[in-house]
Amino acid sequence: MFYRPEDGHGLPHNPFNALIVPRPIGWISTRGKDGVDNLAPYSFFNGCAYVPPQVMFATTGTKADRDGTKDSLANIRETGEFCVNIVARAMTDAMNASSATLPAERSEFDHAGLKRAPCETIDCARVEGAPAALECRLTQIVKLEGDANYVCFGTVTGVYIDDTVMKDGMVDVTKFIPLSRLGYRDYSEVREVFSLSRPDD
Repeated sequence: MFYRPEDGHGLPHNPFNALIVPRPIGWISTRGKDGVDNLAPYSFFNGCAYVPPQVMFATTGTKADRDGTKDSLANIRETGEFCVNIVARAMTDAMNASSATLPAERSEFDHAGLKRAPCETIDCARVEGAPAALECRLTQIVKLEGDANYVCFGTVTGVYIDDTVMKDGMVDVTKFIPLSRLGYRDYSEVREVFSLSRPDD
């Protein structure tokens, strides 16, 4: 089949994000100026540069109490800081619970029954028990075409890695089984890996 997005796809569900798979999940924690810790998963997330290390995530929705955006972006606009927590398979239910739409004054950490750990380089909480976390300072927010579509870029100022996921000086993802997002309501998990040399290695 072929379709132009402006004409519609004619399918029961939009296939767009089912084709961009698998997508890593950026479990974004922020702290507002009011001191409330927010936590929300974003599947439009990735790394985008090595030196300095930089990441991005996109937010595409709104909340009635956040003036045209969501808690994460509102907090980042206020403080210029955020943390990307990596989602292990064992934290699937907590990650899903943190996606609930809550009033801005309620913390998803509490709602999902998660403990906080302090970040080292920013004034923000990370998820205790997450296999890794990237502490970030905002570099820019880019408005995209469409209503409430934004991309947030940050420079990584601190990296936390749980020692138990290391093997021979390298991160072994099979020790924590990262969760990834597919399309529709679907997720996947990484249990097997293989290595491949580039032609000019």
